[in-house]
Amino acid sequence: MKKVDRRYRRVVTGHNAQGRSFILIDGDSPHDYVLEKAGGLHLTELWETRSSPADNSGAIDAAEHERRIQPKGGGTVFRIIEYPPDSIRLKTIRPEEHFSSMGAQGADASRRPHPGMHKTDTIDYVIVLSGEIYAVMDEGEVLLRPGDCFVQRGTNHAWSNRTEEPCVMAFVLVAAAAATGNP
Repeated sequence: MKKVDRRYRRVVTGHNAQGRSFILIDGDSPHDYVLEKAGGLHLTELWETRSSPADNSGAIDAAEHERRIQPKGGGTVFRIIEYPPDSIRLKTIRPEEHFSSMGAQGADASRRPHPGMHKTDTIDYVIVLSGEIYAVMDEGEVLLRPGDCFVQRGTNHAWSNRTEEPCVMAFVLVAAAAATGNP
């Protein structure tokens, strides 16, 4: 992964020794990376929890951890991802290498409608901040534009940016039981 220059500001609160609230972190997230194996995605890690309920004690930067897609220990991950246009991304994406390096499993190459197709044991809350992108499913797809919200429930999915402008999305991934399909 290559570090990038663009930063997103994050403000994180905490509790001081007297139990009073204060601003623990206020500044650009230092956890910015370009994921070359994912076709040049720009990922900014903002925060992570490792349990539910979350532990709000301590004063460490919870976004300082190894890169992976899913949260650990029944927790959550909060991040921003900027997707380059498919015209650029699909030239360099290496799905098998990317997903294995991020602790995830890509979809079967012979059956996936997009090379970014993957599945996680999470429920993902997604908001498109700028640009537009297609959410690609095993069966069908939907175009998402700024302000659109998407709930991904442990399904095979991929993101396809068919414009020539980047698409920026905010994600909250919550650990979930593996999906088994609808009865």
